[in-house]
Amino acid sequence: MFRIRRIFDDTLPRDRQAVARVQEILRAQFRDAPPGEYQDIPAKLRDPLGYRFKTILFVAEQKYDVRGFALLLHAPDLSFCYLDYIGAVPGRTSRGIGGSLYGRVREEAALLGDRGIFFECPSDDPAICRDAPLLRQNAARLRFYEGFGARPIVNTAYETPLTPTDDSPPVLVFDGLGRLAAPPLGPTREIVRAILERKYADRCPPGYVDAVVASFGDDPVRLRPPRHARAGAEAAGPAPGASPCILLTVNRDHDIHHVHERGYVESPARVRSLLDALEPTGLFLPTAARRHPERAILAVHDAGMVRYFKAATAKLPPGKSIYPYVFPIRNQARPPRELPVRAGYYCIDTFTPLNANAYRAARGAVDCALTAADALLDGQRLAYALVRPPGHHAERRAFGGFCYFNSAAVAAHHLAAHGRVAVLDIDFHHGNGTQDIFYARDDVLTVSIHGHPSFAYPYFSGFAGERGEGRGRGCNLNLPLPEEADGALFARALDRALERIQRFAPGVLVVSLGLDTAKGDPTGTWALTPGDFEANGRAIGALGLPVLVVQEGGYRIRTLGQNARRFFLGLRAGAHGLAPGGGDAPGTRNGRRGSPAPGA
Repeated sequence: MFRIRRIFDDTLPRDRQAVARVQEILRAQFRDAPPGEYQDIPAKLRDPLGYRFKTILFVAEQKYDVRGFALLLHAPDLSFCYLDYIGAVPGRTSRGIGGSLYGRVREEAALLGDRGIFFECPSDDPAICRDAPLLRQNAARLRFYEGFGARPIVNTAYETPLTPTDDSPPVLVFDGLGRLAAPPLGPTREIVRAILERKYADRCPPGYVDAVVASFGDDPVRLRPPRHARAGAEAAGPAPGASPCILLTVNRDHDIHHVHERGYVESPARVRSLLDALEPTGLFLPTAARRHPERAILAVHDAGMVRYFKAATAKLPPGKSIYPYVFPIRNQARPPRELPVRAGYYCIDTFTPLNANAYRAARGAVDCALTAADALLDGQRLAYALVRPPGHHAERRAFGGFCYFNSAAVAAHHLAAHGRVAVLDIDFHHGNGTQDIFYARDDVLTVSIHGHPSFAYPYFSGFAGERGEGRGRGCNLNLPLPEEADGALFARALDRALERIQRFAPGVLVVSLGLDTAKGDPTGTWALTPGDFEANGRAIGALGLPVLVVQEGGYRIRTLGQNARRFFLGLRAGAHGLAPGGGDAPGTRNGRRGSPAPGA
């Protein structure tokens, strides 16, 4: 089995390895390709404007080993995609890799709203290709693409050789993605000119581009009738392997932590309502959480607090809860001996209970966040840890606010071993725990948009003047908002937050997602709408960073799922630059103009 994933750049180690492997495959499979075709891939991914196309790279991986790739060029100014290369390692054809890659390419072009995909393919016309074995390969290749509804454009001079020695001029193939039978003449002429000038300007003789463009005269452009595909095979949908773009880990044992007291809003129904709304979108790739060692928690939480939390919950009978009611001065040399009294030694409020399953549920939440973080390190671009209990109020040596372990902070610390990390907290309540854990560090930027502590929990932190200390001075940004705030006011604060994150230039962004900013939430006073959540998600995704979203608050069950769905639709759209709202092909040699035709 293999998976298809997109490589956005070579920032992360896993992505650098994948790009290097793609370059190896390209050199091996397309030996006549100019060196710049593979040497420039990292630069093309980072700087699309410099190359006049936005480069999109997909890889087919088997146990993290790249077995094939597809290189797609997107021209947003003309709304088309050009498939530059598609290939697999030698000996890996006919195993579904090419079909899955091309299916994913078609899915991406459809998401971008393009009119279709154009690409070159060696001709299967005996009058053009006189090499019998090569002619059979070319026919097999075009048969593969015809199975998806892609056919050569005919009655043009596109097949005109560049030089007298050019004995393998390609045909230009069009795939309308099942939506457009044939492209209109005007846009097609512009697209053909763009292909020739942007890719081959240094190889085309004078007057060549004008002559080829002028040869397109049919309106709409004529496509060759199907020659190879079986009846009914045309316009196939995305092939297997076109995977969703957001990895999802869920704390499946979260419901063991169920406090039945009246008014306790942090209930298991929250997760079910979120899943009911998110699963039908098809955006998510569910992944089981892996167990991680306790040392990951101890890296950000005080060992004494962790030991107390584990011991206190282990001694409680099912259905029994301890609520802190005595709050002694935290003299670390003389903590209270009795477990009920000691709860206040480690807790910051009177409404966060300890019960028999709290430790297990909190450990499960951490495992989910770390599993999602590991996926980012492996090259996944977007990941969502759907967890409860939440975590952002848990400080280094104190719990509270329904939070026991700070899952987002544990994940951020884990990711920080590989480069700078930013944490953006967009819960209605200040992420005091995340601030406390990273307050003196300069490798993790913490940014929080929240209700002003003059009226919102936790009341004693979240002021604008709290900017970090020591090496962390300037690496903490609080953006407290007034008691009444709408989507427009929140959006302005988010713009400030994202601008600060851009200046920090992290390699990864961790988002503590609170949905309690929504209108009607029982724990908040703001009025964000589903449209606001989508706009916020889009703005965050547009940063272009790998993003780990960790679920925090949000307690209005009736609208919780809808708001989350809109947020993730926006996040996906922003990350992929979207506007609002078969078998394998054989391996191929390069086509005319020195650019390899697609093949796998």
